[in-house]
Amino acid sequence: QLVESGGGSVQAGGSLRLSCAAPVYMYSNCLAWFRDSPRNEREGIAVIGSDGSPRYSPSSTGRFTISKDTAKKILNLEMNNLTPDDSSMSYCAAHFQGASLCAAVPDIRVARARIDIIGSWGLGTKVTVSE
Repeated sequence: QLVESGGGSVQAGGSLRLSCAAPVYMYSNCLAWFRDSPRNEREGIAVIGSDGSPRYSPSSTGRFTISKDTAKKILNLEMNNLTPDDSSMSYCAAHFQGASLCAAVPDIRVARARIDIIGSWGLGTKVTVSE
């Protein structure tokens, strides 16, 4: 039900815009972006709460911007000044298993085998950044 798009290949310093189409009952609540790390974990990148307030992980602060397109029911992630360390599968997440998880997204690192404890996920979109 969550469908990501917008991934691709760019050179270091470039930009990409990820989008996630969400059903109405998920869109009005907390929405977030995660990505897979080389350590077999899924880590939080950015989250936007039901009140529209954004929070970012340290690695994305100052470079990424999370936003909602209310008319289209789409979650966006504008990523600027990308580096090869940003290469990953990126995922949209919603319908969190607990309100406290929303605020905690920037600090979340969860084993990929345990992602179901977080909430609902899309299938992901691939981001590749070359030197």
